[in-house]
Amino acid sequence: MAASVLQTCHVACCANRTPHVLSWSRRGLIAFGTCSSVALYDPQEIKIVDLLNKHTGRVNAVQWVHRDDGGPETQLVSGGSDNTVIVWEEQDGKYASSAVCSGHSGPVCAVDGVSLASGQLLLASASSDSTVKLWTYSSGEAECLQTVSFGSGFMMDISLALLPGSQEPVLACGGDDSKVYLYVQRSGQFQKVLTLQGHEDWVRGVEWAAKDGELLLASCSQDCLIRVWRLVVKCAPQPEMPAEGILRMKEDVFEVKGHVYAVTLETVLAGHENWVYGIHWQPPVNKGGSVEQPLSLLSASMDKTMILWGPEDASGVWVEKAAGLVDVLQVWKFAAYDGLRRPHHSLQGLAAVQLPYLTGMQAMWMLSMVRVGEVGGNTLGFFGCQMSPDGSKILAHAFHGALHLWYTDPARQGEWSPGVVLSGHFNAVQDLSWDPEGEFLLSVGSDQTTRLLVPWRRKDGSQVTWHEISRPQIHGYDMQCLAMVGRFQFVSGADEKVLRVFRAPRNFVENFANIAGTSLEKLMASTDAAGLPEGASTPALGLSNKAVFQGDLVIQNTPEEGENFSSVSDQYKESYFHPLHLTEPPPEDHLLQNTLWPEVQKLYGHGFEMFCLASDPARTVVASACKASKAEHAAILLWSTSSWKQLQALPCHSLTVTQMAFSPDGRMLLAVSRDRSWSLWRREDPVGDSSEPRFSLYRHSTKDSAVHTRIIWSCDWSPDNKYFVTSSRDKKIIMWGHHGSEDRVGENDNTDVTPCSSVLDVGDSATAVSICPFILPDQSYLVAVGLESGRIVLYKWRPMEDLSSGSDWSKCAETDASQSHTLVVKRLRWRPRAGQAGQRAGSKLESETSHPAWVQLASAGADHAVKIFSINTLTL
Repeated sequence: MAASVLQTCHVACCANRTPHVLSWSRRGLIAFGTCSSVALYDPQEIKIVDLLNKHTGRVNAVQWVHRDDGGPETQLVSGGSDNTVIVWEEQDGKYASSAVCSGHSGPVCAVDGVSLASGQLLLASASSDSTVKLWTYSSGEAECLQTVSFGSGFMMDISLALLPGSQEPVLACGGDDSKVYLYVQRSGQFQKVLTLQGHEDWVRGVEWAAKDGELLLASCSQDCLIRVWRLVVKCAPQPEMPAEGILRMKEDVFEVKGHVYAVTLETVLAGHENWVYGIHWQPPVNKGGSVEQPLSLLSASMDKTMILWGPEDASGVWVEKAAGLVDVLQVWKFAAYDGLRRPHHSLQGLAAVQLPYLTGMQAMWMLSMVRVGEVGGNTLGFFGCQMSPDGSKILAHAFHGALHLWYTDPARQGEWSPGVVLSGHFNAVQDLSWDPEGEFLLSVGSDQTTRLLVPWRRKDGSQVTWHEISRPQIHGYDMQCLAMVGRFQFVSGADEKVLRVFRAPRNFVENFANIAGTSLEKLMASTDAAGLPEGASTPALGLSNKAVFQGDLVIQNTPEEGENFSSVSDQYKESYFHPLHLTEPPPEDHLLQNTLWPEVQKLYGHGFEMFCLASDPARTVVASACKASKAEHAAILLWSTSSWKQLQALPCHSLTVTQMAFSPDGRMLLAVSRDRSWSLWRREDPVGDSSEPRFSLYRHSTKDSAVHTRIIWSCDWSPDNKYFVTSSRDKKIIMWGHHGSEDRVGENDNTDVTPCSSVLDVGDSATAVSICPFILPDQSYLVAVGLESGRIVLYKWRPMEDLSSGSDWSKCAETDASQSHTLVVKRLRWRPRAGQAGQRAGSKLESETSHPAWVQLASAGADHAVKIFSINTLTL
């Protein structure tokens, strides 16, 4: 029942900040760790198709187990900070946890797997406990085969493969001692056979690839270099004296089951200017029934670039070919400071290191395809990289979790363009709010950002997906709360004593109209859009987003290389904003630089860090509260939205006010607190010429009237103003109002505000609650409850005279394991308009009656995720 009632419309999340947390399968699904979940992401549909929840700590490593025949994978391995390795297996089209491997005493940082001839799965996991464990998995059961200890050293990455000829597994481990170790299974145990030296800093990544009966091992390091090693089967271990004048590379030899193997250094690739964190071979492709390994190698670095390396077949000698490369190489860079893409033909530092020897190998490695990335900006570089099965797309994840995708069009070979990807917060999401028309969603989080999500409506009407099209605020403090004031203005609070007011620039309104498919003329004609600046930028030494107006935008030609600047001010511009004309969601570099909203006001008055905000429906008043351990700091402050002056302080509570809500008619303000009480404030009628609103205390709960025995976390109003709801750590949900009366709350001075419902025990700390703004056809109220465990439960409540039976509450839906958050639900918000955002007008029932068929609910979680659910009210 729940599956048909509550459908996941969108999940906004990003990759964890670890190098090996991303893996691309041959069926096209990208698996990545986000908080303690494994997300399965479809880059074609641009949405999360499933969330795998089993880990209890951060997921640090994810790896698909590739099949030898090049077919689609059915098994996935993940490792996390809960010290476990989990095997996920496909069952009826869905992935489920099949086995949990426990044994590590520290977080697992790398995993890999390979299928053996026996049908078993061999797994390897590296952990910060200085060990690598090998596991065998079969039929849903996993067993630890061996533990390899490295003393006080750490293995940063591992990779498994099968040796050509003997088909025995070989394990490569890259460590913090700058060495790569090779282990081979002998008599059921893995033994070290070789130590590959050459790197001069931590080895961050290793990966095998099989090619024509040989193995290639790529390793990358913090010394900014990539080394490729070749492992071949030697026909006979006979010493061979080189001819005079010919140099040969040293061979490291080992023997397994009568087969002799030699390992030589194939090449050293120099091109990155910072630590190389990720390396990845293009997956093998199935051509005519045979599996072929393309010699295409992708690398990602903290220098904010990815490089795609490939061999040249024309030469058998390792030589520098820089002169020839200029003619065939076109390097594209995406400049964050001006949003332009320019070809660079300079090849300084982009070359393979010359190895002067002759062998039978017929390849010359070079930077033959592309370098992509960012220039400038205030972010760190790339953590890891992956390549699509056909090699037409490359993907990297950055230090702040953002995904960066580039694709190439076969018709325009050699040109790579940035693609549209999923995005999300990389820390706990604290608050969110819909705009008054329900056409976009704003969220704030502990990652110090404010993000704006919009449904992208394609011109062809093919599909609607949600995307981040603006990042209005990038702050220096963790964000805590948010309140919309009209369509294009909001107030935010962070771990500081100041409130900040932001207003949308004109450039955002234009791009919002393009992407959401709404009328620009209609948007610009509204009073909210009057006098908007063109954009915003942060000055070099400033902390606030500064408005940029049309007169500030001067077309400036970027000087060519070697051209002198006429003055210092020409070199360091005050404004880094450049207008964007978007027809699709922007990539990460544009979000960071060109989608800021200007800050129009700062509000001072609180003595401690901000905690919660609320605004009234008429957009005249904003209420704010900060953290407080004394009554003098727990007062609510009211601000006028016309003058942004403080109107009054509302003292009542003795501890932090946790949440506030204005009634739908704007007459009442409800506040709940850590002191286990609630307070109601009523708007007074204007006196004399004063037009500024004033509020006075109407009712508040006391120790005698209190029902909650723990912190009250959340509150909300019914759409008819007759009731309000509170949720608490004591697991109780209670509806309040004038019991037995049809009066709205605050209308009757002679009747007390008392519980109008039985006490609903939800079985867990209720951290968020929200009442649907539409009354159901049976005159009941739809209440969404968010729990500390991450689950979201929907209840129907119907007013009754007799509350003793408890039948006024009925549970109608609940999120399943993949839909639920994995940590605390921080906030729930119903969309203020009926229907599904981005969809065309529905049926007559949905568009013309007060009982819509579809409503939408947004949730914010401490698991870094923002989720949007669509609920079919006709099935409740």
